[in-house]
Amino acid sequence: MKIMAVDYGDARTGLAVCDRTEFLASPIGVIQERVLERVLQQVAFAVEEYEIGEVIIGYPLNMNGSRGPRAQLCEQFAQELAKLVSVPVKLWDERSTTVSAAGYLNETDTRGKKRKEVIDAVAATVILESYLSYRKNHPEQ
Repeated sequence: MKIMAVDYGDARTGLAVCDRTEFLASPIGVIQERVLERVLQQVAFAVEEYEIGEVIIGYPLNMNGSRGPRAQLCEQFAQELAKLVSVPVKLWDERSTTVSAAGYLNETDTRGKKRKEVIDAVAATVILESYLSYRKNHPEQ
């Protein structure tokens, strides 16, 4: 099944998808938009365009597991997206994914404007890789 991960942000929202075998996660782009309704429409379009079977929304819990304002925004985003698409929409703990994404970009010496343009898509890829790893190790769920 093809799965899409979404790293929802105030100004940029990163997207990543995996192949049908759930082996390879790849960034597919960044939505540069601040208006929630427009972001939702573009994500819903991507779900249809890429023939996605499930959507994972990064869920930025606090380090102690509590829900802060950002996590609540992601909950709202997931609820609204679920109304627009016909596939399951799930929240997935994304603590430290932006730090991991920054680490990858440091390793590839991606700096400046280019870094800002891709970090959200890389973060979505990290979220998706985490989810795929979980699915692989918990096939009963």
